[in-house]
Amino acid sequence: MSSTRPFSPGDRGPEADGASGASEGGAAVPPESSAGRQARRLSFDGESGVVPLARDFARQALYAWGWLPAATADQRAAAEDVLLVVSELVTNACLHAEGPDELWIACDKKVIRIEVSDKGTGQPAPRTPHRAGRPGGHGMFIVQRLCLDWGVLRNPGVSGKTVWAELGAPA
Repeated sequence: MSSTRPFSPGDRGPEADGASGASEGGAAVPPESSAGRQARRLSFDGESGVVPLARDFARQALYAWGWLPAATADQRAAAEDVLLVVSELVTNACLHAEGPDELWIACDKKVIRIEVSDKGTGQPAPRTPHRAGRPGGHGMFIVQRLCLDWGVLRNPGVSGKTVWAELGAPA
């Protein structure tokens, strides 16, 4: 399902400013909240090779949160889906915006949320008609197919946007 809602139904929204516990190098692991949410943030400021950097960062988070190593094929597939969605969102920010500014990834017991912020003005959407046999143009189609929900958050008076996606946690 695609959406322009800033958050999926029932979501509490993003963490309050300063709640990320950002540390040097952009990575952050705040203390686990009462709701069981864990989050990490990566700044792409001055970085090159941002897509593999984002995948490695997300993979490290999945290990820290116990998603990896996966005990079952379903758990392995869920982790691979997360890494693919991270890659697609960061790649889209590179191709269709001025590059990503930040990656935020958070999980609780039921959902993992990925957010990629950029300075772009465009509106991401799956290409229609989707042409499966042709190269390119599959990013948001993949996100739509793999995710429970996704959307775009814009802050009035601030350039850019945040594209978010949510996937179900493995059983």
